[in-house]
Amino acid sequence: MEYYAQLLLNGIIAGSIYALFAVGLTMVYGVFRFINFAHGELIAWGAYLALFFTRSPFFLPIYLAALPALVITAFIGLAQNRFVFEPLRHGNRITLLIASIGLSYFLRNAIRLIWGSDLQTYGLMPTRGIEFAGLSITSAQITMMAAAILFLGILYIMLTRTMLGKSLRAVADNLTLAQIMGITIKKVSVAVWVLASFFSAAGGVLLAVDTNLEPMMGLTNLLKAFAAVLLGGAGNVWGALLGGLIIGVAENISVAFISPGYKDFISFALIILMLLFRPRGIFGIAGGIR
Repeated sequence: MEYYAQLLLNGIIAGSIYALFAVGLTMVYGVFRFINFAHGELIAWGAYLALFFTRSPFFLPIYLAALPALVITAFIGLAQNRFVFEPLRHGNRITLLIASIGLSYFLRNAIRLIWGSDLQTYGLMPTRGIEFAGLSITSAQITMMAAAILFLGILYIMLTRTMLGKSLRAVADNLTLAQIMGITIKKVSVAVWVLASFFSAAGGVLLAVDTNLEPMMGLTNLLKAFAAVLLGGAGNVWGALLGGLIIGVAENISVAFISPGYKDFISFALIILMLLFRPRGIFGIAGGIR
């Protein structure tokens, strides 16, 4: 029983990171009604930029290196929108889709060009697990989960308690009515891309604290974000949070039955099952951000 409890704990930790990926993806869909295939590269760029600031000439500790990494990734997200998606937004949605796929390839290969294709790490010293109730959790995992909860808590307060959050939800619900009410659409658009990029980059850094960095990490985790969004219902922020947790737990519990090397298969399987049997997700496709 302790073995399964340990897998469940590992799944919740991983799921909290996947939730950060999915929240950013579903926010963009909720407002702009398109799936950004380049979203995964924001995850990778956040992780690699943090790596950059831990090395010469900066030598920052990872918790400080993450700060400029998140800011720069937010600017990359804004640049995606300003120079690629915004000029194409009034055209065919297929054009947006193809543009996001092309942008994804560009950003992924830019990582290969700058940092190479080899596996890399932040070089953090491994720590002994903290034992409690027969379970083990490392200090890195505690940091990952605490940071993920903090970021998601900030998102909750922002969406429910601030004027920006109310404006964001109003634009997602009805763009024309929001404009009549005097909401500045440009500011809301900037806020969405900054938040989506910020959460994706934060998730990328947290994930890389406990794993390796490699150029394909964006694509791999994009698929998990897709699965989480489909599970929760596209455009539903809290559905994406739940979907991320389900993916994390399902992946780790599956290790008891299949080789760990195949656990990424779970995301693909859940995507197919949701599309076949409940394409609107657990909470249904939101008519805006919920």
